[in-house]
Formats: sequence, structure tokens, C-alpha cells
Amino acid sequence: MVDAKGRPYFLWDEDITLDVFRRRLADPDPEVRAYYLGKLMRQAKPDDVFSFATLREIGELFPLLVRYLGHTREFWIWVLDQWKVVPRGAG
Repeated sequence: MVDAKGRPYFLWDEDITLDVFRRRLADPDPEVRAYYLGKLMRQAKPDDVFSFATLREIGELFPLLVRYLGHTREFWIWVLDQWKVVPRGAG
């Protein structure tokens, strides 16, 4: 999951370690958490997302993170609607 420098494969565009990434997902500022969770959801394999976040966390931050989902936005809205985490019209 990480390269020789300890950087996760899904953070190819940012030079931070897995530990720093985990701290950002736990940041007290919901905007910081939403940015990094959205980035994770956009760039990681879907199964890997759940190694870092729960459905509850995703649902709570969804209004803030949806803008960071890029081309995966419709996929995540569909998946989360199927699991009754967010309604289809969300985002």
C-alpha cells in the first residue's frame, strides 16, 4: 500500500506518509478530514477506502467531501445510496 518512502499509492500527487495521512483523517477540522477522505475515495481502490473510514464517517462528512470526488462522484453517490448512507439526490 506504500512506496519506499512510506507514501500510500493513492497519494501519488502529494509527498506525505501513511502516518501523516491518518492524522489528517483525524484532524479536528472537518474541512481537512473531508478533503483527505474525498481524495482517498477519488484515488484509492474502493475496498481500500474502508481501511481508513467507516460508512458513518463518510456519511457525516459527505456534504463537505462530495466536491472532492471528481470523476468518482456518481459511483460513490450510487454506492452510498444503495447502502442507505446518503440519499440519491445528495451532492
